[in-house]
Amino acid sequence: MTLAPIVLFVYNRPWHTQQTIEALQKNSLATDSELFIYSDAPKNDGAIPLVQAVREYIKSIKGFKNVSIIERRTNYGLANSIIDGVTKITNEFGKVIVLEDDLVTSPHFLNYMNDGLSLYENDENVASIHGYIYPIEGLPETFFIRGADCWGWATWKRAWNIFELDGKVLLEKLTSRGLQNEADFNGSYQYTKMLEDQIEGKNNSWAIRWYMSTFLENMLTLYPGKSYVENIGNDGSGTHCSQSDSFSQEIGHRHQYKKLTRIKLQENTIAKQKMQCFFKSTSLNLLRRLLKKLKRVLN
Repeated sequence: MTLAPIVLFVYNRPWHTQQTIEALQKNSLATDSELFIYSDAPKNDGAIPLVQAVREYIKSIKGFKNVSIIERRTNYGLANSIIDGVTKITNEFGKVIVLEDDLVTSPHFLNYMNDGLSLYENDENVASIHGYIYPIEGLPETFFIRGADCWGWATWKRAWNIFELDGKVLLEKLTSRGLQNEADFNGSYQYTKMLEDQIEGKNNSWAIRWYMSTFLENMLTLYPGKSYVENIGNDGSGTHCSQSDSFSQEIGHRHQYKKLTRIKLQENTIAKQKMQCFFKSTSLNLLRRLLKKLKRVLN
């Protein structure tokens, strides 16, 4: 099996970047994996010191087959940087494992990703392999959900080729086919609103366009029953993150890795229902916290 290259996108968070790298180095396949690091340029003078700190750190990284650093000369922003980087790497290697600078991985992450990429490489309706799963009990070892995701993922050139850059095109297809409710996990998560906001310039999410591109093609993403990824960026430090612990997940450091086996190529309806319940409970808990804060202010 030829290992997929890893691409890591970094900006101005040296501590987070170091946690991401140190976790990745603990993977047994790290020493045989190529690592490409895209370092975005500062968007203003205030960002220069932290961007420079990140760039100094990444030049010291060892423990991989090869480390290639791409320093942006201008500020791309996360979305443009990811779209450009993933396109270039998949065009050259045919497949890629994608991480951002706030994703801490399990020591088994690369095994899982490379096994998934190998197992489903020739299945045209499989869009990606995903490493993170929400803190939900009772999920199968692996399962498929329609669409794609963004917290530690892998894909092939054949799948990335269907990525649609224009959110308006995606929204037109979605609404003309009446798929908004299904795309929104039966109204439990506002994916359609996220796409509308991207079109209006209220966000610059590449992830919502990746999700909708694959969803509209009826493609599937493989998820693990236990998470191989923890997001440490929901601490308010990121450009696109607010402070939250709703999606905190303990990754599998202790359990033994079990090599993946193929499963049926269809969406797991029970797992999807569990995800819907999680989304609804998360929204309810958020509303409760907001009401508590409002009550304290009013009192």
